[in-house]
Amino acid sequence: MGRKRLQEPADGRPTVHTVAARAGVSIASASRVLNGVGGSPETIRKVRAAAAEVGYVPNAIARSLQSQRTGLVALAVEDIGNPVYVEMMRAIEAVVASSGRQLVVHATGGRIDNEMTLLRRLANRYVDGMIISPIRVTDDHLGALVGSPVPVVVVGQLGADAPVDNVRTDSRHGVALAVDHLLAIGRRRIGFVNGPLDTVPGAARDAGFRAALARHGIELDEDLVEVGDFQYAAGRAAAVRLLARAAPDALVCANDLIAVGALHALLATGRRVPQDVALIGMDDTELAQMMFPQLSSVSLGSAERGRRAAELLLQRIADPALPPRREQVQPSLAVRASSAATPPSPRPSADPFEPTPAHPYREGVTS
Repeated sequence: MGRKRLQEPADGRPTVHTVAARAGVSIASASRVLNGVGGSPETIRKVRAAAAEVGYVPNAIARSLQSQRTGLVALAVEDIGNPVYVEMMRAIEAVVASSGRQLVVHATGGRIDNEMTLLRRLANRYVDGMIISPIRVTDDHLGALVGSPVPVVVVGQLGADAPVDNVRTDSRHGVALAVDHLLAIGRRRIGFVNGPLDTVPGAARDAGFRAALARHGIELDEDLVEVGDFQYAAGRAAAVRLLARAAPDALVCANDLIAVGALHALLATGRRVPQDVALIGMDDTELAQMMFPQLSSVSLGSAERGRRAAELLLQRIADPALPPRREQVQPSLAVRASSAATPPSPRPSADPFEPTPAHPYREGVTS
């Protein structure tokens, strides 16, 4: 017997009724799957197969009016060009797309006023939810997050009592991993190039560096600490300032962009990496493996944090009554050539820019 003829609307477009009939499920079940709310694995398989078979395309406007949902999820980060946010964005987009939604990305420049504007716009329900990774957190932030009319997940540190879904990492421990490794390979004059101290990551990484040295009984030389910004040019300039007044045998940098800037500053002043100065970044982005020598770097699980944040957000959208959740991703250290266990060597007496075997990085070095 042939399959029963399906009723189509006057314009011939298949509807949720068409999909439900083809899948052999109720209209309510088909609607839940097509709206990304969920269902049993078998129901999801049947509905998606039926939708593909009949060529079902959701009417986004009608669905938004009926469900008060837009099918959009927002991501707000400081700098969409920073490799750490690119990795996070990729992981978030994959999860969001699997629910049938689209990701809208905003670059805030780390400016509190920009972030507050985005949070206030949530009152217009232009998205179904937002993931935000602020580098500064104020009382105004917390008030807007708690009072948001749509679900929000924060990637980064929040107070322990903040009733907001939150995915974080322990960058203090990440810095400690870097310091422990450098001391284990015999380095003793360890410098630190950080981002702004009025930011959440800058303050945490500064505290982690100081605590790690104290734990090993090493007195901190303030000449070995420099503050810039979380960007390549600022990181290079900060490293130049540090190297002009001190002679470290190792540098820890607060992110990989700073570490690349420090690498270029070291090579431009004739210092070899890692022979003269071992170097470690943070975030373990693709950029770290593109350098020569490849950079050791502390992974803070940017992709994993993004994936978990997206999953928390979708769960919150489906069930707003869930209690606040807090998840933590543990850091790890990827050791590469820039901090290999090569003993420090004396500074050469010859011109450091002379292209000799003692300076294999002469070619392409710029000031």
